[in-house]
Amino acid sequence: MDWASVALVVVLALGFTYTNGFHDAANAIATSVSTRALTPRIALGLAAVMNLVGGFVGVRVAQTIGGDIISVPKGGAGVAVCAGALVGAICWNMIAWWRGMPSSSSHALVGGLGGAALAAGWAGAGASVKWQSIFDNVVVPMVLSPVLGLVGGFAVMTAILWLFRRSAPGPTARGFRYAQTVSAAAMAFGHGMQDAAKTAGVVALALVASGHRAPGDLSIPWWAIASSAVVLSIGTYAGGWRIIRTLGSRIIDLTPPQGFAAEATAATVLYVATATGAPISTTQAISSAIVGVGATRSAKSVRWGVARSIAIAWVLTIPGAGLIAAVVYLLIATFL
Repeated sequence: MDWASVALVVVLALGFTYTNGFHDAANAIATSVSTRALTPRIALGLAAVMNLVGGFVGVRVAQTIGGDIISVPKGGAGVAVCAGALVGAICWNMIAWWRGMPSSSSHALVGGLGGAALAAGWAGAGASVKWQSIFDNVVVPMVLSPVLGLVGGFAVMTAILWLFRRSAPGPTARGFRYAQTVSAAAMAFGHGMQDAAKTAGVVALALVASGHRAPGDLSIPWWAIASSAVVLSIGTYAGGWRIIRTLGSRIIDLTPPQGFAAEATAATVLYVATATGAPISTTQAISSAIVGVGATRSAKSVRWGVARSIAIAWVLTIPGAGLIAAVVYLLIATFL
């Protein structure tokens, strides 16, 4: 196949990465903005820079996305699966952004890949879903990461409350506002490690499907990582204010110590997941950590209705993006 079809996938991949950036900007900065530790533009700038740097560290996640989610046939059908998956993920990101719901861009991409592959298999194109690998690399981390975020956020906040139980509230709050600069940077770095690499994995998959790479060669091109990291940082700087408001103030009324505890917990979960190559949701990590730190005050301090709506969005993301991707693939296939 010529390079035009691959170029289309690259453009769609960068489009998804941009939506990922402004959709998930809230993951890194919402807590810092809501506690007034950082101004919105400084927070977005910090997140953009750390997203860019972190993007060069997440190659293992890219290899999981490119090689462990689906199998695609060689030729136009394989490239069409990649294109359909990306369109499905982009559409879901936009729907979630419009609704102000912090859904998972990662799970939207996985859902898109699965939906497009199922449609291609149904149409006889030879694509298939690697169900056992999805269970091991996506489903298990998807269940564990919010649990770890919830428990970790509760534990870290409990430790902070005990350690600073005799400290004056004013100086303590000011100190944690400064500390949030570090925790927000760590969170943004973890987001870059996870999310910049994911679309690079789809690009590698498209290169194999189009015949420009040998079958099984899912080494990630440096230019795919670099371009994804740059576009992710640009998208992050654009900011997704609807979702920032949801995470920053609608779940709980955050204080600086709570913001620091949530960011530090979520960043740790992201680093562990990236080290194992698991493509987890940064949204799940920070949202569950916020609920965990809020629960240390009292169960009533958490707005459980908002938390429930976020959980519903998580559940709907994979099938929703998958359904859109399946339809898009079938539309593309009619012109192949």
